[in-house]
Amino acid sequence: MGVLTSKSFVREKANQKEFSLLTNKMHSASVTNLTHAAVYLPIVITMASLATGLALAIGGMDMTSGLIPVSTLIAFMTYTRHFFDPIEQLGHWFAEMQMAQASAERIISLIEATPQIQDSTSVREAVAIQQNRIQNETRSSSRYALDGGDAQIMEIELAQVSFAYNPKKSVLDNINLCVKRGESIAIVGPTGGGKSTLVNLVCRFYEPTSGQILINGQDYRQRSLQWLQSNIGMVLQNAHVFSGSIMENIRYGRLSATDDEVITAAKIAGADGFINELPRGYLADAGESGSRLSAGQKQLVSFARAVLADPQVLVMDEATSSVDTETEQHIQQGMQRVLAGRIAFIIAHRLSTIRNADRIIVIEDGKITEQGNHHQLMSLKGHYHDLYRQQSLQESSQQLNPAPTG
Repeated sequence: MGVLTSKSFVREKANQKEFSLLTNKMHSASVTNLTHAAVYLPIVITMASLATGLALAIGGMDMTSGLIPVSTLIAFMTYTRHFFDPIEQLGHWFAEMQMAQASAERIISLIEATPQIQDSTSVREAVAIQQNRIQNETRSSSRYALDGGDAQIMEIELAQVSFAYNPKKSVLDNINLCVKRGESIAIVGPTGGGKSTLVNLVCRFYEPTSGQILINGQDYRQRSLQWLQSNIGMVLQNAHVFSGSIMENIRYGRLSATDDEVITAAKIAGADGFINELPRGYLADAGESGSRLSAGQKQLVSFARAVLADPQVLVMDEATSSVDTETEQHIQQGMQRVLAGRIAFIIAHRLSTIRNADRIIVIEDGKITEQGNHHQLMSLKGHYHDLYRQQSLQESSQQLNPAPTG
């Protein structure tokens, strides 16, 4: 997968040397494994031969003495052969069993892994009660969620939230933020400032080291994890596309969606144009991990998937970083419809994409240093002001002096 990177840094010989070391270790392990198998089978055959010889010798003497008839001797000779046949078969499978054991240990360790983030006992009990209530009632109210709480997310509040991957260094420090339904929050700041960590906490991929994240005034650790994450749509910078058709990839957002609904979502996301240019359109194969699509096309497919899912909370992490300016403007028009009536968190380094956000927060060193809409932050003449002016000058320079083509 890293062929181009290896070539660009002239690492072919070094990689070959590292690969040779690994293959030599694999060769030694394979020889050891086959040696054990080769030793095991002759031992079994030798034991079988000795057993047959002893039966023949002792049985022959007993037969000549008249203690046993010839039929009994023949029967015991047959028994010794049939007794060792299964053991010989195990010898043939001994090497395969050893390799299977190594693979099984990895698979079992993965299956038995316990996630750190999971529902508490009280939440699981609430989910069981709600499921029984739905089964006993002919019609269940859409007002209630899987865990019996409110189904609608009206407000998300971060109250004195701090988080650290390493206990010695905090990534987020005392974050206070309240977002209401229908509000879009843009998050900007330098790399490593904690932007992605903040949205990961909101999505409950991690939980705060201290402080609380409240949904409708209730700690989200008291709500169902499945309910929360099923109401979150994500569009990431490195969008993942599965093998299969583009239609199937977009429908992954909502498996019950019709073809017309998939096409409508693609039009809103700005993906309909390039899809129709493909030889088979929506039935075109995306390739393994989307290998037949460009980075920008994969982002558009991922955005269409999120639109189709119709989540209550939408998280966009550099969702338009790989698309051209014209496509980005088309997406911006569609986003006005997508963001209406839902909570949105938008992480962007390209500040032109977030000018229309309801609120922009600047995170530096894990703290919110500036907060407000575009005009308010420009009047503050702080970090956002400097960053926006710098990007505007760069864009103006590129328009006046376009890069040569050909």
